[in-house]
Amino acid sequence: MRSPRPQLHLGSDEPTPPSRGSWLSSAIFGYGFRPFFLLAGLHASLSIPLWIALLQGADMARMPLPAHAWHAHEMLFGFIAAAVAGFLLTAIPSWTSQRGYAGAPLAALVTVWLLGRVAMTAPLGLPPWLGAVFDLAFLPLLVFMVLPALLRSGNRRNLVFIGLLALLFASNLHFHRQGGTSTVPLLLGLNVMLFMLTMLGGRIVPAFTSAGLKQRGLDVRIRRFQPLDRAVLLAVGAVLVFDLFVAGSRLAGFVAALAAALLAAQLAQWQGLRTRQVPLLWVLHLGYGWLPVCLALKAAWLFGAPLASSSWLHALTVGAFATMILGVMSRAALGHTGRELVAPGGAVAAYLLVTGAAITRVFVPLLAPSAAALAPTLAGVLWTLAFGLFVITFAPILWRPRADGRPG
Repeated sequence: MRSPRPQLHLGSDEPTPPSRGSWLSSAIFGYGFRPFFLLAGLHASLSIPLWIALLQGADMARMPLPAHAWHAHEMLFGFIAAAVAGFLLTAIPSWTSQRGYAGAPLAALVTVWLLGRVAMTAPLGLPPWLGAVFDLAFLPLLVFMVLPALLRSGNRRNLVFIGLLALLFASNLHFHRQGGTSTVPLLLGLNVMLFMLTMLGGRIVPAFTSAGLKQRGLDVRIRRFQPLDRAVLLAVGAVLVFDLFVAGSRLAGFVAALAAALLAAQLAQWQGLRTRQVPLLWVLHLGYGWLPVCLALKAAWLFGAPLASSSWLHALTVGAFATMILGVMSRAALGHTGRELVAPGGAVAAYLLVTGAAITRVFVPLLAPSAAALAPTLAGVLWTLAFGLFVITFAPILWRPRADGRPG
C-alpha cells in the first residue's frame, strides 16, 4: 500500500491568481516552480544532444561562444539557474509567510531567461555586448522579485541567498568581460552553487528524511550535530575562497579534502540506508553524497593523482547538481500540485539514468582509459534520457491545474 501523502512546504501560501480569461491565468504561471522546473528539464534534455553533436564535429562556427565555453556556461547559467529560480520562487513564500509569485511578473522573468538562452546559443550574429545584456539580466531581475519579501519578513538568515545570487551574477559578468575565454569565472560560479547546494541540502535532506520515514510509520529521529553542520559550511566556503586566490595549489587541495571528510561525516548522520524503499528520499541522499566524492576527487587531483581535472567537475555537475535538482523538482512538483508524494516510475528511471550518466562520465575514464573517448557521448545519452523522462512525466503535472482544485 502507498503511504499517506505528506505535505511539502517549500512554499505553502497560495499565489494571487491572475484575472480569468488572460493567457496568464494558465496553470503554468500559477507558481514559480511550474515554468522554471519545466524549462530546466527541457534545457537539460535539449542542450546536451547539441553538445554531443558539437563533440562529433558539427559545424556551429557562428555560435556566440566557443563550444566548451558554451557547454559550461549553459550548464551553470541556463539549466542550474532555472532550477534555482524555481526553487527560490517556491520556497521564499513559505519562508516569509507571503503570497507566491504568479502571473505577469513570473511570465516576464521566464521571458528574460528564454532571451538569454537564445542569445547564448542561436547564431543570430548579435554584438557580444547585446547578447551579454540578455544573458545577464536574469539574475538581477530574480533578486528584484524576491528581495522585498525577504526584507519584509525580518528574517535575515535567508538573505544569504541574495548574496549568493549576487556572486553568481558577478561570475557571469566576469565571464562575459573575458569573452568566454577564462575558466576563472566559471569556477567561481560552480563554487557558489556548491555552497548553495551544501546549505540547502543540510536543511532539506534530514528534514525530508525524518518526515518521509515518519509517514511510513518509522519514528526516525535524525540527530544533527550543529557544530559539524557549521564546520561543513565553513569548509565549503573556504573551498570557494581558496579557489579565488590560490586555485590549483596543494593548500586548495587540503581544504577540499577537509570539506570532503566533513561532508561525508555529516551525510552519515542522516540514515540514508533507511530511505532505500523511498525514491523521493534516496535520490536526495544520493545527490548530496556526490559532494564529498567530487571534493575528494578534486583534492586527489590537486595532490598530483593521475586524474583528469574534469573528473571532480563532472562529479559535481552531473552527480551532485543534476541528481539533487531532479529530486527536488520532482518532489516539489508533486507536493505543490496536490498529488501524493510517491515518485512515478518515470521519475525513478530518471534518477537511475542520471546516476548512470554521472558514474560513466566520472569513472569510466579512470577505470577504463581505452573507453574514455566514448564516456562523454554515453553519459550524454543517459543524461538526455533522464531529463527527457522527467519532462514526459512532469510536463502534464506542471502544465495542468492542481489535482485538488486549489490555486497555485
